[in-house]
Amino acid sequence: MKKISNGWLATIVIALVIIIDQVLKIWVKTHFYYGEDYEITSWFKLQFIENNGMAFGMELGSKVFLTWFRIIAVALFIYYLCKLRVRTDIPKGYIVCISMITAGALGNVIDCIFYGTIFNAPPYPEIAQLFPPEGGYQTLFNGRVVDMLYFPLCEWNWPAWMPVVGGNHFIFFQPIFNIADASLSVSVVVLILFYSKYLASPDKKADDAEVVDDNTTETE
Repeated sequence: MKKISNGWLATIVIALVIIIDQVLKIWVKTHFYYGEDYEITSWFKLQFIENNGMAFGMELGSKVFLTWFRIIAVALFIYYLCKLRVRTDIPKGYIVCISMITAGALGNVIDCIFYGTIFNAPPYPEIAQLFPPEGGYQTLFNGRVVDMLYFPLCEWNWPAWMPVVGGNHFIFFQPIFNIADASLSVSVVVLILFYSKYLASPDKKADDAEVVDDNTTETE
């Protein structure tokens, strides 16, 4: 059986992540009012929120700057994947990780570019409409990122005698995120843990391998 090429593997991974991410976002956006939550288990909920910032609701710089930063990052990762598609010395797991990072960034780019123009933002408790006749809630490149995955794994009240946090209610894990965030974050962790040696300079590793092969040939 013929092995799948790096190029096709990257294409399939990116397409799957984007499709799953966007289908879930559009479903939540058109079925939940803002802030609504649905409990699946005591430690896993769907809760619809939106943010203007980066992964897990963080804020950094202006909205337009963030959008263009994501677009440039996606373009660079796609260019990098194009270079990797002909490499035979790179493990498939590395290709999957880079593809998932690319897909994660691209998933949120789609929200930022288009969601402001294709959705409205009705008042609570109305639900947003896709392609509303009156137009979207914002201009192109100014859409908000949709988040919904919430994992409050455990919670407790800190004892009153503890400094700073005493008496406060604590929830672990509080960030609400989406499939694109998860794809990007998980792949970065796996990349660092298992494929960090390929991050240093994969091209140099290939050049070194060619030098070794040339020296071996000359010796023979």
